Amino acid sequence: MQFKSKKKIDLYQHMVYIIFVIVLIFFAIWLGPSFFSMSNLLNITRQTAMVSVMAVAMTYVIASGQIDLSIGAVVALSSLIAAWLLERTDNILLALACSLGVGLIVGIVNGLLVTYLKIPAFLATLGTQSIIRGSAMWLTATKAITIRNTTFNNIFGMGTLAGIPIVFIWTALALLIGHIALRYMSYGKKVLSIGGNETSAFYSGINIIRIKITVFAVMGLSAAFAGIIYSARMQTARYTYGEGDEMNVIASVVLGGTSMAGGSGNIIEAVVGSLLLGIINNGLIIGGLDASQQQVVRGCIIILAVALSTFNTKKQS
Repeated sequence: MQFKSKKKIDLYQHMVYIIFVIVLIFFAIWLGPSFFSMSNLLNITRQTAMVSVMAVAMTYVIASGQIDLSIGAVVALSSLIAAWLLERTDNILLALACSLGVGLIVGIVNGLLVTYLKIPAFLATLGTQSIIRGSAMWLTATKAITIRNTTFNNIFGMGTLAGIPIVFIWTALALLIGHIALRYMSYGKKVLSIGGNETSAFYSGINIIRIKITVFAVMGLSAAFAGIIYSARMQTARYTYGEGDEMNVIASVVLGGTSMAGGSGNIIEAVVGSLLLGIINNGLIIGGLDASQQQVVRGCIIILAVALSTFNTKKQS
């Protein structure tokens, strides 16, 4: 009689969950019950919503073998555009359309730079990051814009639905759509194929240029939507929004098991990675660490994420 061998569990694929539990235990011992109060947990979901939404789209970007450093600047510009239009027209649909449209255009431009001009994604998006951030500062002369439209603020920021923060619902929707598209639709399979072996993907008939442009376009849309959430939560828009978010988003995705070399991706674990970073930031603030110390810890986490990604790439090769 032959017995089927049990499939071995790759602990790396579940590393984000292991780290997540360890971090929770650590803060439980250090900070006690106050950390696990319902109000604090809900606050964490609000604080991480923007990074979580962008992490969903960034999973596709990195899984396709690319990277996007312009997202933090897109967050700032889109939030300012939405606030500027609301201040002058009080038209929510117009503000949303223009804000998301700018994100979409930036994403398409990034995709064109990478595909047609053959500029490496790192350099292309680094350049657009500077242009967009400067435009955000120029648009308002570095001044903040207050948003007085309570409907906008409630729908995209501080509102709740059946006691659940509305931003958590937006995050859940992004996660659901992103997970289904990556795992069960041909588009997701094409993205992973391009990241895994672009030459093989080309000869199998995949339109590589179109897929790459689409990936960057969706990333731009997601960053713009994150900017809308930022402005609605804070009820104001500033050119400083999104600073450093690109590193947090990339770290979240890589902690979630997506290889920097491309070819793999996990939407659920990317969102868990963003929640993990949010929990760490929240815990450090409650624990009394100042901003500089938080920055040191965040840097260590990014190094850990890249180290895990490198280890996984070598293991699979």
